[in-house]
Formats: sequence, C-alpha cells, structure tokens
Amino acid sequence: MSGTALEEISVLTAIYCEKDEFELLQQSDTKGFIFRIQIALERCSEKLLLKLVFQLPPEYPFCLPDISISSEQLTRKQCINIKHSLLKRASMLISEPMVHELLVWLQQNFTAITTAEQSPDYSSPGRSCGERCEQETWTALLLIDHMRAKTKYTKMIEKWTSELELTGRLFLGKLILILLQGTKENIKEYLLLQKTIKVDVDSSGKKCKEKMMRVLWEAQLPAAHKQLPAFEVKDYSSLEELKKEFELAELLELYQEFVHTLV
Repeated sequence: MSGTALEEISVLTAIYCEKDEFELLQQSDTKGFIFRIQIALERCSEKLLLKLVFQLPPEYPFCLPDISISSEQLTRKQCINIKHSLLKRASMLISEPMVHELLVWLQQNFTAITTAEQSPDYSSPGRSCGERCEQETWTALLLIDHMRAKTKYTKMIEKWTSELELTGRLFLGKLILILLQGTKENIKEYLLLQKTIKVDVDSSGKKCKEKMMRVLWEAQLPAAHKQLPAFEVKDYSSLEELKKEFELAELLELYQEFVHTLV
C-alpha cells in the first residue's frame, strides 16, 4: 500500500476535521484507499454542498485516482463536468500527492465548471484502453440482498441509470438483480454511487448505504450481442419468468452460470 497515500490521508483528516467532512470508506492492499470528502462551495453567493469519493489505488500517485461526485443541488451533468475537470487537472499532477490541491483548484474554478454547457474533453494518461475502450459496451450483473424502501430505491436506480446513459434491467422477485449495460467508465461510476450514497433504510427506518451488494459478473459485451435499448424494471413471480427475461436479452448463459446457482 502506498506510503504516500497514507501520509496524504493523514493530512486530509487534519484539514477536513469537522463533522461529516471526511470519512474513510475502505482500506485494502488490493484496492488502496476509498474515502469521501464533503465540502461547501460558493457559486453566485449560493452555498452548495458537494460530496467527492476518491479511490487511491496502490499505484497512486503514479496513476490517476478514481473520482465520483454527487450533490443534491447540482444536476448529474454538472457533477460529471466536475469529475472530468478534476481528472484533467489531475493528469498534470501525476507522481505527486494531489487530492488537496485538486480540492483547492475546484474551489477556485467551481463557478466556471458548473456553468459550462458541455462536459470538457479530458484524457487519462496511462489508461491502457484509451478512448476507444471507454466507448465499448460493457455488461455488469449485480445482486442486491434486500430493499426495505423499495419505491425510493427503485427510483434512485432509474435516476442513476438515466443520467449515466446505462441500459439494462432491474429484476424484482425472490432475487433482486441489476443488469447494467454501457461504457465501462459509466458502470464504474454507477457502482461507486451504489456503494456510497444512502439508498435504503435499516430495520429502524434510518437511511443507510448499500453494504451487501455483490458484483456477480462484469465484462465487455461480446460483439455478437446487441446492447439493450433501455433500462426497465421487471417484476417476476417465478424463476422460469426470470430465466425467460435473460433469454430475451440474449444472456441466457449469464443466467445459467451466475443466477441459477443462487437459488
């Protein structure tokens, strides 16, 4: 695990020390550090609350961090603009600790970024696939353990898939499955949102994050398969109905290998 990242985490916890400003979400030798920083930014005399999730991989700072942005006061397009702008800035800071510098830069450029009409172009040095790979269609199959606030949870999933231009299915029945299709980057963005935003409630009715989601499968969609045209919610009452849905999506092998073994 990167000693540089560990030192940077220590500095960030000292700077963002107020309630809810900093939260370490995960730390491991394989994934590095995942943490959330919450900051208040001003735009035209209006104060906006922004949540940024950073993942610093073990190779950091010699590679870019993964960044996810969320705010109840901004549109998803504005959040994506912020993410892309930060990644572009980060590409100029490779090999040195950059998170705090990125946050300072964001404070200075926040108004200009959030009023831009289009997402700025950016490139990520060191990514093996390049732009072409980002545009290829990927598929992910997720298993959700339970939904207590089913209506709210479902609406949140539909909102995220729409904003990230993902297609697929939400299967509701004995098993709760989410099938996602879209670019690899957007699926990764979805997974970060699913893990870090409070989407459900616990047994006492208190808002909580999704801690029991499992990624059953994630890979590039074979060239012979077509991407599903839309994201739809499908209720099913039997496993035969669920199997039929996978067959219609031309993903029967996926059902047989990963879903059939769960029941």
